[in-house]
Amino acid sequence: MERNLTLVALFAALIAALALIPKFSLGFGVPITAQTLGVMLCGTVLGAKRGALAVLLFLALVAIGLPLLAGGRGGLGSFMLPSSGFLIGWPVAAFVTGWIVERWRGPSLTVVAGVASVIGGILVLYVFGIIGLSIALDKSLVESTILVAIFIPGDLIKAVLAGFITSGLAKARPASVLSRS
Repeated sequence: MERNLTLVALFAALIAALALIPKFSLGFGVPITAQTLGVMLCGTVLGAKRGALAVLLFLALVAIGLPLLAGGRGGLGSFMLPSSGFLIGWPVAAFVTGWIVERWRGPSLTVVAGVASVIGGILVLYVFGIIGLSIALDKSLVESTILVAIFIPGDLIKAVLAGFITSGLAKARPASVLSRS
């Protein structure tokens, strides 16, 4: 139990630390950050439940005002911006990513974690992001999808990194990849 709490807190801190990598702001209010890599790793390493809990802890800390989002943002106002759909989708993305890694005993952990990150950390997350962007900017779903397409190359790189990081961690410390235990 204590180990699980520690890992949940550690991965919430990882997402916060990834905010320190400078963001690149887009004209429509959604920044490109490294924090989605942390969300993917929450699922691939911790599994569905613990991964989602780590992201929920992170979002609770943001909601109470800690400036943990890229660019030093925090507080309830962060959930009213064009990027709010992505934030709301983070726990679901981590859960789906972890769920896939837990159940698919495929060719290699690198491939499984990478594909799970694409499905959960990109496809599922984009559903929330596109809907949130559509509401915030009063645009159609098609227009919002076109705006979000700019994130695809970077997010694919993050998914590949999540696969390699998870696999490397499993080789170095097999018991630390809880999604596989």
